[in-house]
Amino acid sequence: MFARFGPRYRYYVSFTAMLGTMAMVLTATMINVAIPVIMGTFGVGQDTAHWLSTGFIAAMTISMLVNDWSVRAFGERATYLAAMGIFTFGAILGGLCNSIDTMIFARILQGLGAGMVQPLSMILMFQVFPVEQRGRAMGLFGVGIIVAPALGPTLGGVLLDVFNWRYVFFMSVPVAAVGVLLALVFMPSGKREGPLPVFDWTGLVLVIVFVSSILTGMSNGQREGWGAPIISVYFSTAAVSGLAFIIWELTTPDPIMQLRVFNNSNFAAAAVVGMVLGAGLFGSIYIVPLFVQTIQGYSPTRSGLLMVPGGILMMIAFPIAGRLSDKLPSYQMVMFGLFVFGASSLLMIQVHTDTPFWTFAIWIMIGRVGLAAIMPTLTVSAVATLKPEQLSQGAGAINFTRQLGGAVGVNLMAMLLERRTVFFSDAFASLQTPDNFTTMHLLSQFAHMLGQLGWPFEMTPAGALYLIGRSVYAQASMMAFRDVFLFIAVVYFATMIPAILLRERKPEAMAQPLPRQRPG
Repeated sequence: MFARFGPRYRYYVSFTAMLGTMAMVLTATMINVAIPVIMGTFGVGQDTAHWLSTGFIAAMTISMLVNDWSVRAFGERATYLAAMGIFTFGAILGGLCNSIDTMIFARILQGLGAGMVQPLSMILMFQVFPVEQRGRAMGLFGVGIIVAPALGPTLGGVLLDVFNWRYVFFMSVPVAAVGVLLALVFMPSGKREGPLPVFDWTGLVLVIVFVSSILTGMSNGQREGWGAPIISVYFSTAAVSGLAFIIWELTTPDPIMQLRVFNNSNFAAAAVVGMVLGAGLFGSIYIVPLFVQTIQGYSPTRSGLLMVPGGILMMIAFPIAGRLSDKLPSYQMVMFGLFVFGASSLLMIQVHTDTPFWTFAIWIMIGRVGLAAIMPTLTVSAVATLKPEQLSQGAGAINFTRQLGGAVGVNLMAMLLERRTVFFSDAFASLQTPDNFTTMHLLSQFAHMLGQLGWPFEMTPAGALYLIGRSVYAQASMMAFRDVFLFIAVVYFATMIPAILLRERKPEAMAQPLPRQRPG
């Protein structure tokens, strides 16, 4: 391929891989703004609609582990084309479906395709870029995997306002089609020598049970109650299957995930940081639009536009961060990024109902600079000390941990938000007594306002109490969001500790004894 296209070939194949990544990640985030509309269209509740997101993330996380075997068995081009074909079929099926069950199945298909494309893209870019330019390669790769989530909610909101929810599915089809055409020209085919590699079906089943159980338990815990027997069953199943997966992968000769790569302290530390990175990225994409829509009354389009300045800044910062990661120590770049994103979350503790649009946007932009510093450096640092034959397994494992961190992080933040809202609601409600002068004054003001609006006299006290309750709940929700932002900040600051392990250890020079001098 280099002989045919010259040195620019590495950028051709990188753009091809990035198109696939962008199509996948755009779909993962655009659906979030459409879920309320889909719930109304099909008449389903949150207990069913959440599988549109959970099913996608679970399928994506699991299929990442199939990538290594598929590449060894069929080559890069065939794997890429098959993944894009499955993803595109799921997108078309989702846009044309007339039942929620079919839509959930379509989202699972999309997740299966998306999970295979992301690690494949990373492997391709590592193959075509020399070692000293891998930071630059990860900068290009990050444009697709990180910027797309920032733009996804905006595109989803615009499509909802201008067209309808079906176009949220159709939007990714043209991008995927272009990626397929470019892959036929620029993607290396690869030919297998010898028989088909052995596939670890047992490991695949165990990881499916583990991921499905833990995400289902976290998604349903708030509704069923965290002490409910069914939730205990979910988490017990996750614990047993997770332990069985670890034991099996360490003993089988052909594991679906090479867990021994985690014996490398640099890789293990990078995996921990990667999980936090995924939680912060996908969690912020979830929590920020939710805040501005529920607390500040933003429309889906306006809440999506809030993420655009940060996405543009990341697009500018990623190539710069990629070049810096080739020159500066990895741990310094990662720790800087963790600190900056933590500081951004710390600033968001100040949010309230009247926080200006651009103030919030600037806080988000600061956080995106931190993410831009982490992403290219972290991936290079993770695989730099692995053996060449472990590169594919390492790429799949680091993507798996980041994606799993995103899935768990979103569910954890939703759980924390709900619990803290209940806590503050109870605390504030206990203060609304006849002895509270502020409450009584506000109650009289609401009653007077309702009377001016023509409410019947006998209904005015009940209406005023309802408005007091809504005010208390809104205040409790705002305080809960602040606690979530504080939680994110603390986690990112704490992750700076394992990030120190990314520091390269150079062998100390052996001390040479000084020559013994004769006296006199």
